[in-house]
Amino acid sequence: MDRLTPEQRRKNIQHVKSKDSKIELKLRRALWRAGFRYRKNVREIFGCPDIVFKRLKIAIFCDSEFWHGYDWKNRKHDFKSRQEFWIPKIERNILRDKEVTEKLTADGWTVLRFFGNEIKKNLESCVEKISATVALKKLEAQKCRRTK
Repeated sequence: MDRLTPEQRRKNIQHVKSKDSKIELKLRRALWRAGFRYRKNVREIFGCPDIVFKRLKIAIFCDSEFWHGYDWKNRKHDFKSRQEFWIPKIERNILRDKEVTEKLTADGWTVLRFFGNEIKKNLESCVEKISATVALKKLEAQKCRRTK
């Protein structure tokens, strides 16, 4: 049984951000301090990635644990109310994440996904992973230019 009334629950859910979440802002600020320049929430790219290095074709997603099903096999049974709504909803989110990653990868994009706890607890390793990916893509771009 839900402890909140339907109106209270609705109000809570309406205030969930789809962009500029705390985890996204934290990662973006760290990238900016590290000297990276990027685009954010680019709608014309499939899946509307949170952070994009367009020229290098790198798409970064900052996923929250709840909405994107972190540790889903164990957590799916934590729902006490409205299981018939929440379980299919989150499973569809997980499936959509896979579809977006597959489509972008097929189109030549490098896709990086970070869960919120990873960003909160290991921000530097997230920035290092992005930095290494950017460096690798720049190196690949230089090799392509030299062979032309």
